[in-house]
Amino acid sequence: MEKMMGCAVLAFGLMVLVLNATASLPNDITCADAVKALLPCKSFLVGTGPVTAPPSSDCCQGAQSVLKEANTPETLRALCVCFKDAAKKLGVNPDRAGSIPKFCDMKVPVPIDPNVDCTK
Repeated sequence: MEKMMGCAVLAFGLMVLVLNATASLPNDITCADAVKALLPCKSFLVGTGPVTAPPSSDCCQGAQSVLKEANTPETLRALCVCFKDAAKKLGVNPDRAGSIPKFCDMKVPVPIDPNVDCTK
């Protein structure tokens, strides 16, 4: 079970998360903007049970957009913190969050894991 919990950010994903977050990230990206881009993923990320269908194409587009804008180590760290906090608050399913890169054909530089160390 711990291993499953470990499979949950960034992307993103985790990503659909703190709707009222306003912390500024480097390069004028805000946590709120990143989360807003991932709003189409919300129902997928907070769903229950096994993943039987991929997220929507809008979800994948949002996740890819966030990944594209997260192009510096500082931005990646800030988004990591943003998404970890948001995932906790919104009850994101770690397995579902971890499946977004596969379903959306993305390579993420940070593990989608609620236990990831955002300082590294």
